[in-house]
Amino acid sequence: MKRGLLLVCGLVLCLPLAAGGQPMVFPARNWEEATPDSQGVSPTALSEAIAHLKANTGRDGVNELAIIRNGRMIWRGPDIDKVHGIWSATKSFTSTVLGLLVDDGKCTLDTLAKDRVPALAERYGTVRLRHFATMTSGYRAVGDEPRGDYVHGPSPTPFVPGPPLFTPPGSKYAYWDSAMNEFGLVLTRIAGEPLRDLFKRQIADPIGMDPKKWSWGDLGKVDGIAVNGGSGNHGKHVLISAREMARFGHLFLNRGNWDGQQRISAKWVEAATSVHVPAARPEAMPGYRIQGAGVYGLNWWVNGTKADGQRKWPHAPPRTFAASGFNNNKCFVVPEWGMVVVRLGLDGNVEDKVWDAFFAKLSAGVSAHGATE
Repeated sequence: MKRGLLLVCGLVLCLPLAAGGQPMVFPARNWEEATPDSQGVSPTALSEAIAHLKANTGRDGVNELAIIRNGRMIWRGPDIDKVHGIWSATKSFTSTVLGLLVDDGKCTLDTLAKDRVPALAERYGTVRLRHFATMTSGYRAVGDEPRGDYVHGPSPTPFVPGPPLFTPPGSKYAYWDSAMNEFGLVLTRIAGEPLRDLFKRQIADPIGMDPKKWSWGDLGKVDGIAVNGGSGNHGKHVLISAREMARFGHLFLNRGNWDGQQRISAKWVEAATSVHVPAARPEAMPGYRIQGAGVYGLNWWVNGTKADGQRKWPHAPPRTFAASGFNNNKCFVVPEWGMVVVRLGLDGNVEDKVWDAFFAKLSAGVSAHGATE
């Protein structure tokens, strides 16, 4: 990654460089807008990629699409200020709180969950925080029986441990919503405050997220503290606009640095967006559509290599990663291109191949101009 040097309080900080060797741009109250070609993106290729998305996603099309390169907005739909839930993309916010707690020395990936939630001791005594963040805990709550096609942890009582999906922890992968809600409870106990409050103070406010354009639903209070939804189900997700979601992606593009201030450690960003579930790791639910072997990090989806030897998005640069939720809610970060692509909506799901075709069309028109290599 190309970097510039900034001297702050006697410390030299490395910042990604945009076009022309200048420091990456960061938005103040508003994003700076620029033409695609000024940022090394062919308008023709961009138009073709966007037309593909419009034709192959749901009714919301590209209305809530925002594309950022070098910290400048090069394309936006008409509804990027619309606020709604983002379902499982909430999980990437949850693991970001874990990163903040790790940075603050309050826990590690190997902290035992039972040490903070004693109710886990009997059945989940060896589950560590890393198991929750990688969907390998085996946690199953009472009430997790399938509800129609919702089979991945729909329990309305996620804090009541049931018999495990599998043992030992780490031996299999199972994308499981009630496990993430239990994870939210564990992190709340570690933080001593709601996840939303910690995220707002250390991330959202410092990077300029409009407090009127995002919120985080909670599952009620446990021991007097509100527990924000860790998974994004039951309507207890992060609610946000595409414009504000792009700030979150831009922070991760810049490895946790925001205009010279390290808001979350680069070490954490690197860890969270790297593959933690080997391609050979068995799936606890073979055939289920949400499979993470080879492509799952710490609650981020990564462009890793699956067991069949194919990348998740073959035509996207290898270091691409994303927060992803139901209803086509996506926040892609593409370090090789210095780019963030946010598409939000309320219109069902499309397969990876739709996004892969988007990247294929866009790649034909993206130059190295401004890329953070």
